[in-house]
Amino acid sequence: MKHILTFIAFLTCVSINAQNSSDVLRYSSENITGTARYNAMSGAFGALGGDLSALNSNPAGSAVFANTLFTISGSNYNRNNSANYFNTRNKTELNSVNINQAGGVFVFENNNTNWKKITLAVNYDLVKNFDNEYFASGNSSQGIDNYFLSFAQGTPFNSILKQDGEFLEEAYLDIGATLGFGTQQTFLGYFGGVIDPVSEDDNNTAYTRNANYTTVNQSYLKNSSGYNNKITLNIGSQYKENLYLGASLNIHNILYDELTEFTESGYSSDSPIQETIFDNYLRTEGSGVSLNFGAIAKLNQFVRVGASYQTPTWYRLNDEYSQRIDTDIADGEIGFINFTIVNLFDTYTIKTPSKLTGSLALIFGKQGLLSLDYSYQDMSNAELRPDNNPDFSIENENISNTFGGVSTLRIGGEFRIALVSLRAGYRYEQSPYAASNFTGDLYGLSGGIGFNFGGSRLDFGISRTDQDTSELLFNTGLTNPAIVNRINTNATISYSLNF
Repeated sequence: MKHILTFIAFLTCVSINAQNSSDVLRYSSENITGTARYNAMSGAFGALGGDLSALNSNPAGSAVFANTLFTISGSNYNRNNSANYFNTRNKTELNSVNINQAGGVFVFENNNTNWKKITLAVNYDLVKNFDNEYFASGNSSQGIDNYFLSFAQGTPFNSILKQDGEFLEEAYLDIGATLGFGTQQTFLGYFGGVIDPVSEDDNNTAYTRNANYTTVNQSYLKNSSGYNNKITLNIGSQYKENLYLGASLNIHNILYDELTEFTESGYSSDSPIQETIFDNYLRTEGSGVSLNFGAIAKLNQFVRVGASYQTPTWYRLNDEYSQRIDTDIADGEIGFINFTIVNLFDTYTIKTPSKLTGSLALIFGKQGLLSLDYSYQDMSNAELRPDNNPDFSIENENISNTFGGVSTLRIGGEFRIALVSLRAGYRYEQSPYAASNFTGDLYGLSGGIGFNFGGSRLDFGISRTDQDTSELLFNTGLTNPAIVNRINTNATISYSLNF
């Protein structure tokens, strides 16, 4: 009977402590992939248009198309991570392949009015590929007991005890649902053998660790997978000869899986605990919506300028969270708390900040072009909702105090030789943190080539970004981060068909 219960014991937790500023950053940023041409020029298309992924920069770009066109793109994503944790360096590499873009634009011309053209476009983009992995290991003076003690201190001992006839996994879920995430972690640390109350009095609120150590050996694997994809429904129009206008409705779908595996050993020889294993699994699913508005103007035959505004994106998300723990002195039934025991959190909302983009392009006839985009997004305006959730109020204050404005610069160029186009680009993105180096600035280079066959086009683009991040193994208790150097390389091939 007990094994059946472990598969059906799903409850909703009233505390949403699992959601934090990391989730906001995860869903606020986007990769530069799209079509191969867009990728090769680092996404600097705000004043250019004429590419389906340019709708991400400026929805007026659809009105630049001269004819109906369809494009499909596939990408290989390479993730190369180097993690430094207490002067021990580990490298991991991960590859994944996806159809990352597909769409078409329909052009309807009308030369009898000032509105020369109406365009309708539908485009799919994989704006964020979550496939990633890093491994960190090192010798730390902070053990995993600090994680559990950060929740436990001040928690009454009688609040983490099983009820008569209650299975351990049932108590774990019941406590999470009624008393919140922090009390649930205290329960897990106690029955996992990591911590004990100073006394077993019902009203005791002080706890201590069970392991003896000066330093401990820790290893930590974080593996993520999933996607944030976007369907764009766009309408554009050309007014007279020099003005292009456009608007888009963006519909996002999110699936994010995150597995962390933590092992700790190297305790003193007299320690009752010689090894601790603590693993966590998170799954997030949901959807989001935003609007884009933009314009492109031809100042003369050489110069174009563009401007666009993207509204906040409203994501409505659901989290599932599972854990497992084991030590030498854990409760005999601790194995029944595993990844089949799922905490279901209440539906919540993330509002990512709006974004403004200004663009400039120089057109050198049929020989080539040079383009520049500048975007600004104030990450301190991001929010977790509902507002009346006390945990979210605290987290939103933290977001407001620690995040700042993010400036992004993209530069792209194209040089044409007969039917061949050579492309290159540069990208800079400022750290979202206002006054810390928790996440460094991002730098990227790109390049590519395209072949125009008249009725169709084949393009190849490759981009490489480099960024350092400080990754805490856990959000509380363990304050020493792993410094992870992330090198992401995306190679994209696109085929376009003109009608």
